[in-house]
Amino acid sequence: MTRYAAPGTEGAIVSYQTRYDHFIGGAYVPPARGRYFENPSPVNGQSFTEVARGTAEDVERALDAAHAAAPAWGRTSAAARADILLRIADRMEANLEKLAVAESWENGKPVRETLAADIPLAIDHFRYFAGAVRAQEGTLAEIDEDTVAYHFHEPLGVVAQIIPWNFPILMAVWKLAPALAAGNAVVLKPAEQTPVSIHYWLSLVSDLLPPGVLNIVNGFGVEAGKPLASSPRVAKVAFTGETTTGRLIMQYASENITPVTLELGGKSPNIFFDDVSRSRDDFHTKALEGFAMFALNQGEVCTCPSRALIQRGHYGDFLAAAVERTERIVAGHPLDTDTMIGAQASSDQLEKILSYLDIGRQEGAKVLTGGERVEHGGELRGGYYVQPTIFEGDNGMRIFQEEIFGPVVSVTSFDGFDDAVKIANDTLYGLGAGVWTRDANTAYRAGRAIQAGRVWTNCYHAYPAHAAFGGYKGSGIGRETHKMMLDHYQQTKNLLVSYSAKEVGFF
Repeated sequence: MTRYAAPGTEGAIVSYQTRYDHFIGGAYVPPARGRYFENPSPVNGQSFTEVARGTAEDVERALDAAHAAAPAWGRTSAAARADILLRIADRMEANLEKLAVAESWENGKPVRETLAADIPLAIDHFRYFAGAVRAQEGTLAEIDEDTVAYHFHEPLGVVAQIIPWNFPILMAVWKLAPALAAGNAVVLKPAEQTPVSIHYWLSLVSDLLPPGVLNIVNGFGVEAGKPLASSPRVAKVAFTGETTTGRLIMQYASENITPVTLELGGKSPNIFFDDVSRSRDDFHTKALEGFAMFALNQGEVCTCPSRALIQRGHYGDFLAAAVERTERIVAGHPLDTDTMIGAQASSDQLEKILSYLDIGRQEGAKVLTGGERVEHGGELRGGYYVQPTIFEGDNGMRIFQEEIFGPVVSVTSFDGFDDAVKIANDTLYGLGAGVWTRDANTAYRAGRAIQAGRVWTNCYHAYPAHAAFGGYKGSGIGRETHKMMLDHYQQTKNLLVSYSAKEVGFF
């Protein structure tokens, strides 16, 4: 067990500035209107720094800087851009513990997750896209012996990125790595709930990027996000967040016919077929862990397996074991490496989750474990904590249909394959799903039948760089991760060249 000291206290490996301005053109600049907002840690509810409150004026300054930097960055060779991404990854790896602690303190998640998943995955994404852009090639097509079609990949120019609060660094990297690799300049707006993690990251790597290639404007959605997404000066908008906000982003961008990629909400089914319990072996134990994955990152994951569908033949036994497994989740201080579940990211999110715990009870769902706020004392007093909660009910309930974004799973049974698929697809969302079975045919057929962009099979919550991630239906447009992301940050230039000296003869 390792217990990291809270940032700013004796023995801490992380300390924050008392104030964070906007990062524009390679330097920190104060907000145009001189306003700031407090940034509390979910660990104890206490503010630890203040952050510039951006407006349209700040967005314009950032766009000026990005447009000034974009042409030269776009002309930089793929090899040179890749080298910078690799150097960023190396710098992050050398400071992995600091980044992990910084994000845990601001977001509330357990440091065991930031150490083992969030930051290592972010590092790997920079390395992956460094390799992907080096390997990317254009195409040549011989139309006839005198005519050739060339296809070149060109950067879009200046792109806007709006980042969520549940994975402040990793979600930023998912967008930054392909955008920078493709040769774009970026104006990024972090979530107002977690704006400082990306600035701490920037303090470690800013010297590696040319001024203006990356600009960060802090602030609230209406004040800073809307003018950024609405701007005719951006060539693309990338957004991760809830579906209702995604609709607004689409509306803003559509005024300028600006392309968007949207990674939105989910209500992911996690399906456990009878054969999972055929033997009490390692696979059975793995499936129980897969059930408990709803508590990863306090359930604040777009692909949270928040609906568990258990086949009727083993329903009682498997559910009893799953409840027992869930009750073994260790709550505690987020900076303790033994802690498995930390604090919700904000007071607002805590209140939303508590309201759904009430809704579930009012709908007649049965609470099998959890269901309450956790009031820690001592240095955690005032923090935003909730018990991992298992509801038993039916798929028509709001707790089965609406995204809670907390450590809450709603459980129901199904009769057979067709029933499982019907229940799984009975949702507005289609981001992720899980299938657990020992039968390869069942696994394949279920994976193809479920309407979701990613179907984990006998695993859950793995996010490798070389696997496309994105949603069907109300869960979004486009994909994150995978080399196809380069296409989202590039446009194709076609040169159709005639090498014939003879006229066509039309006129």
